[in-house]
Amino acid sequence: MKKLLFIMALVVTAAVATADAKPKDQREMEQFKYELQCAGNGVQGTYLVRVWTYNKKLKAAQTACPRNAVHGVIFKGFVGGDGCVGQKAMARTPGAELEYKDFFDHFFAENGEYRKYISTVPGTEEILKVGKEYKVGIVVSIQKDELRRALEAAGVLKSLNYGF
Repeated sequence: MKKLLFIMALVVTAAVATADAKPKDQREMEQFKYELQCAGNGVQGTYLVRVWTYNKKLKAAQTACPRNAVHGVIFKGFVGGDGCVGQKAMARTPGAELEYKDFFDHFFAENGEYRKYISTVPGTEEILKVGKEYKVGIVVSIQKDELRRALEAAGVLKSLNYGF
């Protein structure tokens, strides 16, 4: 009887532990928890966007802002307003992020290649506390033409001339 109770307790403990753990895909998606909006008109060949990143840790949210801005330009696009023109995502193929997962894991790594295509605008950071999370906003200038060329060269995006 004691053996049966021990086995049942072990099974219940294992079930609770695995139910509480988040799947890897969900953890990876949480690292890109953000909103993107137009922040004005940048110089030719760039996008000027405000990215709002959410995280329980302030430093993690601040660090993720530039990466999330590039991620948003590639995979989500952003809406216009206040004199800004909205833009569609560069990667128009559904599932491109998963199809080129190895490339994007390296591209968005901590000191990844995405850093070549951004510059943050000094003095634009805003920090808000929303529930148990921080919401950090910053304006980022993204060199869209250079970014597109790099993604086309890597074979991730098709050239705008494709099909002509």
